[in-house]
Amino acid sequence: MIYLDHNATTPMDGRVIDAMQPYLASFFGNPSSLHRLGRVSRSAIDTARCQVAALIGSEASQVIFTSGGTEANNLAIKGLAGSLPVGAIAIGATEHPSVSAPAARLSKQGWKLRTLAVNSMGALDSENLGTLTKPPLRFASVMLANNETGVIQDIPDIADRLRESGAYLHCDAVQAAGKIPVDFNTLGVHLLTLSSHKIHGPKGSGALVVEKSLNLEPLLEGGGQERNLRSGTENVAAIVGFGKACELALAELESRHAHTLKLRQRLEQGLAQLAGVTFFAKDAPRRLPNTVQFGLSGMDGEALLMALDRKGFAVSSGSACASGAGEPSPVLLAMGVDEVNAKSAIRVSVGKDNGQADIEAFLTTLSHITNRLI
Repeated sequence: MIYLDHNATTPMDGRVIDAMQPYLASFFGNPSSLHRLGRVSRSAIDTARCQVAALIGSEASQVIFTSGGTEANNLAIKGLAGSLPVGAIAIGATEHPSVSAPAARLSKQGWKLRTLAVNSMGALDSENLGTLTKPPLRFASVMLANNETGVIQDIPDIADRLRESGAYLHCDAVQAAGKIPVDFNTLGVHLLTLSSHKIHGPKGSGALVVEKSLNLEPLLEGGGQERNLRSGTENVAAIVGFGKACELALAELESRHAHTLKLRQRLEQGLAQLAGVTFFAKDAPRRLPNTVQFGLSGMDGEALLMALDRKGFAVSSGSACASGAGEPSPVLLAMGVDEVNAKSAIRVSVGKDNGQADIEAFLTTLSHITNRLI
């Protein structure tokens, strides 16, 4: 199968698997234990924490390991809410469900939820950013790069506005890290979410990067691991894999970016030759180098996805976390796309191991399928 769904998950890099292997077999000690096997595990976690921090320019002590991006997002939102007076929270209209769902739960607990509109290109509308600073806003959550469209938000500008008003900013950088340069301090955010399996690491590992001065209420209480913010015995092998994946992503960032951008450009060039193609957010000021979302007039996105699957291509019709819902993408609806066109959407997200031949094969197959179905 030709895999073109890297925003959903990525195949594990062989070098990551090699790094994890000893901690799945020989070095199995609990990192809280004081004996040698425990100390080996603790040292491995410390190394991984430094590797993750290096990818996003933070200090190692700011990295809190979690089970993935969803837990990190929940810890950021619920942890902030638990440590602040009840007020308002703002989120972007195109946030991942792991942000929008906990924010909606807060709205049932006395918090006022504000949704920040986006324009037709999926970028936060500057005219609506003024609502960010209206009191009593306590914090906001805005993703760096969208998982469906690849649109990149101007996070430093939003962070500046919020800091001036005394509010906090959480940023979901799950889709951005490893694809574009991400620097915690340059972004100016207070909290940043990362996920291992989006950068060729294992599933089940992620991180929340926390500004030093910030206090959060933990979601999980117990043994006090991860600075008392995430109790529970650490998944050492997964954390080691996450760290190695970050190390590789940093070392290969420029080459991966150039490679995937070249593939995306060829894909867009080929798609433009097909009748009835609509690109979503193609003209946004900044997009991820690997992501294309498009629709074909008169086609159902999920039906096309399955037709492509039968021909050996793995793509997506939207967020993997909402697949099978049968509803048009909330991201596209927020951008003003009508329901019919939104339901035709297909997302292609290429990765470092894809080649030019994969793109040519996809374009040829897609052309044959659409000619047969129209």
